[in-house]
Amino acid sequence: MPNPEDRIATNLRMLMILEVIGKVGDPMTPTEINQSIGLPKQTIHRLCATLVEQGFLLYEPNGRRLRAARRARLLGAGLLHSSRDHILRHQILLELSSKTRETINYVVPEDAGMSYLDRVETDWPFRVQLPIGSHVPFHCTASGKTFLASLGKTKRMAFAHGLALERKTPRTITDPEALLKELADVSRQGFAFDDEEFMDGMVAMAVPVLDSQGRFLAAIACHGPNVRLSLETLRGLLPEFKRAVDKMQAVLS
Repeated sequence: MPNPEDRIATNLRMLMILEVIGKVGDPMTPTEINQSIGLPKQTIHRLCATLVEQGFLLYEPNGRRLRAARRARLLGAGLLHSSRDHILRHQILLELSSKTRETINYVVPEDAGMSYLDRVETDWPFRVQLPIGSHVPFHCTASGKTFLASLGKTKRMAFAHGLALERKTPRTITDPEALLKELADVSRQGFAFDDEEFMDGMVAMAVPVLDSQGRFLAAIACHGPNVRLSLETLRGLLPEFKRAVDKMQAVLS
């Protein structure tokens, strides 16, 4: 009988492991990953251990299931950024910024918080600077709330009680139950606000971008100083945001 390892080129095995985790989207055990690959048990555990050691995979706190770590996410983001999809995505952001005359951000979840992957700046002289690569907290930003609200109720509760709900301003929500109540509202209405919760004098709104299976990919977000923007003004921009999200999801599907 041929060795299963002989059927898969050595340089493809780790890529196949990352591909399986990327497709499923949920943490998986090495055995679950191997159901799609078919390597010997010792081999799959050894390869997964190497990917963990090199920062591509990370074990969940229970030590059984693996998920994508920073290097794998950076790889995926880099490939997306250099692809045709990035060009089309940026054009959608440009169009939305032109219609709203505000800074538009494309924000993705990372271990350290929400990360600004792409943005189009407003031409207003007075604006809030959060350059590409910036990380902002989950609990007190509009984009972070859309991500947390996309989680199932059990995971959402675990996040709310597990996060360090650091007070950034007098308006920051630091009580887990209060945060869960707001996240339930965000989940129901399909958008989130930041009412000076992350930064004094700044308001923001975010709308989630989902993949073809309804999983959270990113948020399209807008922020600005409250001397120019209000929550009602942002709410009035929702139709434009939702049209942009529809276009984005069509590009990424």
